[in-house]
Amino acid sequence: MNYSTLKKSAALSFASLLVAGMVSAQTDSTKTTTTTTTDTTMSSAATTAKVFGGRGQYKTWSIGINGGATSATMATGGSLNDYRNNKIALGYGISVRDQLGHNFGLQLDVRGGKVEGDNGSANPANYSTKFYQATLSGVVNVATIDFIRRKNSVNFFLTAGAGLAMYNPTGVSSAGVPFNFKDGAAGNVGTDKWVKEYVIPVGAGVKFRLSDAVALNFGYTENFIDGGNFDGRTTGNNKKDHYSYGYGGLEFTLGSSSKPSLEWVNPVAMMYDELYDAALRQEVEALKGRVTNVENAVTDLKKDSDGDGVSDQFDKCPNTPAGSVVDGSGCVIVFPKDTVAAVSTAAAYSNIQFEFDSSVLRTSSYPVLDATSADLRSSGKTVEIDGYASSEGTAAHNLSLSRDRANSVKTYLVNSGVAASKLKVKGYGETNPIADNSTEEGRVANRRVSFKQR
Repeated sequence: MNYSTLKKSAALSFASLLVAGMVSAQTDSTKTTTTTTTDTTMSSAATTAKVFGGRGQYKTWSIGINGGATSATMATGGSLNDYRNNKIALGYGISVRDQLGHNFGLQLDVRGGKVEGDNGSANPANYSTKFYQATLSGVVNVATIDFIRRKNSVNFFLTAGAGLAMYNPTGVSSAGVPFNFKDGAAGNVGTDKWVKEYVIPVGAGVKFRLSDAVALNFGYTENFIDGGNFDGRTTGNNKKDHYSYGYGGLEFTLGSSSKPSLEWVNPVAMMYDELYDAALRQEVEALKGRVTNVENAVTDLKKDSDGDGVSDQFDKCPNTPAGSVVDGSGCVIVFPKDTVAAVSTAAAYSNIQFEFDSSVLRTSSYPVLDATSADLRSSGKTVEIDGYASSEGTAAHNLSLSRDRANSVKTYLVNSGVAASKLKVKGYGETNPIADNSTEEGRVANRRVSFKQR
């Protein structure tokens, strides 16, 4: 064969990419499922497809037949310049396509026919080339003029691919000598073989949907042959021949009538249908109800009627007096004798108590903190805020927890107007207990922050 290595590699690479794309798309699509909800706005024979429902819910395969005219002249310019006159001849073909997505498909075309030309009445030179070719092309739907409808009715498409052409040029040379590449003529020895060359088809067209199963196609393809003898001879720089094919035909979608055709489905209309689907709207309303219930439950959990820092749902001792120091159950804590007076009076610089493993201030601590803040702001004193913890947990964890408790107190005081420079923070962990850590009452008393004037 007379071919260019570079063009051969490019054509094979293009075909490989198309096949890889088809395999990838089909692999992804097999992970999805189908749906059987009836869409009353579409054909009664087809089910409602979901936007992200996958290819399995559609018909994707189709077969087509076509016929038309061939010519050595190209719509984009150029012709077989070995002959002056390019005639119109007959072409025909069949196609099989797998639609991989709404806008892209992979199509196998098998075509045949003749391409003819001559040099006019003053010169006997003429040719007639019979050909067959098989190509694999990508088909891209680039536009539609009915996109807002339930189903698209008109699609404009582009095609490009690669394949193999087999042809046999016959005719008469300018010297009046007949030629026939396959069988030989006028004493010439035939090859007994058809010429084989790579071919790259590039085209465009428009498709009209006649029904759910039938479409009318009109298209135009320019075919670039990787050889210069498509017209029977190669002269000068004319080493790459080509021909065009304009055609019309019918395409038949294969598969169950209960499924819509993927090519004609309008994804925008599908999104609209899903949004207004009655079952979906019921699910949304039910979800809103569940969210409201959760919000109400959270509100109930946060409700603290007596302001002791324990929500009503967990408060075993409701309606405790304001300023009372309570445990995790909301019950008043009975402190050891040396701390009872300080807590009950809620005087400035009294100890601040904390829940187990927590550095969050309780609302019952606010009176003591407010009194402390007022005295610090009026006196200008500097104090050390010392944090402590009970003996549960590791020493390292309790040391960190005691610092966090002291910092919580400092943050409150600073926010109330005390200068941060007047407050020093230290954490002592579980050291220096003021009560016995072997009892719950003692451990409650040790979860504290105390003040030391400097």
